[in-house]
Amino acid sequence: MDWSLFCSQCSKTDDASGLKSVCPDCGAPWLVRYDRTVTAAQRTMTGVRGHGMWRYREFLPLAGNEEAVSLGEGGTALLKAPRLAARIGLSHLWVKDEAANPTGSFKARGLSAAVTRATLAGARVFTLPTAGNAGVAAAAYGARAGVKVRVYAPNSTPTPLLAQMAAYGAEVITIDGHIGDCGKLSREFAAKTQAFDLSTLREPYRIEGKKTLGLEIAEQLGWRLPRVIIYPAGGGTGLIGMWIAFRQLLEAGWVQGRMPRLFAVQSTGCAPVVAALEKGSDKTEPWPDPWTVASGLRVPGPLGGPLMLRAIRDTQGGAVAVTDDTLTAASHLLSSLEGVDACPEGGAAVAAAQWLVERGRIAGDEEVVVFNTGAGVLYGRTFP
Repeated sequence: MDWSLFCSQCSKTDDASGLKSVCPDCGAPWLVRYDRTVTAAQRTMTGVRGHGMWRYREFLPLAGNEEAVSLGEGGTALLKAPRLAARIGLSHLWVKDEAANPTGSFKARGLSAAVTRATLAGARVFTLPTAGNAGVAAAAYGARAGVKVRVYAPNSTPTPLLAQMAAYGAEVITIDGHIGDCGKLSREFAAKTQAFDLSTLREPYRIEGKKTLGLEIAEQLGWRLPRVIIYPAGGGTGLIGMWIAFRQLLEAGWVQGRMPRLFAVQSTGCAPVVAALEKGSDKTEPWPDPWTVASGLRVPGPLGGPLMLRAIRDTQGGAVAVTDDTLTAASHLLSSLEGVDACPEGGAAVAAAQWLVERGRIAGDEEVVVFNTGAGVLYGRTFP
C-alpha cells in the first residue's frame, strides 16, 4: 500500500494494513496520508475513466489491481439554481444533488470506500449506528460484498429508510433513543463479536469516499473552486473530507486559488458545532435531548467535532442553526423552484444560505454551493 495512517489529534502514526479503528493512544480518528506523487498532468486521466467516484484513483485508497465494492456511486449533478438564487439574493447558486447516488444519499460514497477496504482486510460482519441513510448504504454495500450487516437505528428513523435497510438484507435493531445510544450498542456488539465497526470516523476510509464530493465539485466547475460551500453537518465527514480534498487538489496543482469558505448547518434542536464555535471551543459538547425532523442532523456528540471546527476556522467559514419549520419550508422551496427531490437536510442548507446572505456573511455575487444530501422521498412525505 502506498499510504499510511496518522492520528488527527496526537502524533501517532501507523501502517494501513489490517482493520483499524480509532487511535489507540487518544481515541481520535485516523486520517490517511498518501505516499504517492500526484502531478497536474494526471488530471486529464479522470476524463477517460468513465463514471463515478473511483475515477479519482490518485486521491483514493485503492492499490494496484484492487477492485472497489461499487454500485456506481458518485458522479452526481451540480445544478445551477437560478430561480432559487434570485429568491434568496444570490447571483451564482449551485445545488450538489446527492439524491442520485445508488442508495439515495451521499452516504453511498463513504460506505463504498469503507466496505471496500474492510473486506479487503478480511472483515465479514459489519455493525454501525445510523440516523437512516448510512444504514441504507451500509446494507447495500454489504449485500454487494456478500457480507453481513447489523444496523442500530432510533425508532424515530423514517420508516422508508428502515424498510430499505431490511430489503438489502441487514439485521435492523431499533431502539428508543438517539444515534449516540445506538453507537454504544453497536460498539458493544463489535467488542463481543468479530463484527467491524463502520461508525462515522471510527474507521479511516468513510472520509476518503466523502472526499470525492470536493473532487467532483472542482471538476464540474472546470477545475476551479467556489467561494462558499454550505453543508448539512451531523457526523461531518463530508465537510472534513472536502476540506482535505481541496487542500490535496491545491497541493497537486489540479486547481488554483483560495480554499472555499466552509459553513456547517445544523438544526436548533441539535447544534453542537454551532455551540462550540460560539464558545470559542476546540471540541463539541454532547447536545442534550437532541431532536429534529432532519434525522441526519440528529447527532448529539460527533466524534469528528474537533476536525469540523478546524476545517471551519481554517477556511474562515462558520456554522448556522436553523429551526425545523425553516428547513422544512426551504426544502419545499428547493423542490418547487428547481425540481430537486430535497430532503430536510438539503432544506437546512438552503435556509442557512438565505440566513447568511441576509446578514451579510455571504455577498450576493459570491459563487455558492449548497448540498442536498439525499432523496426527500425516503423520509416518507405525506400529501399536503
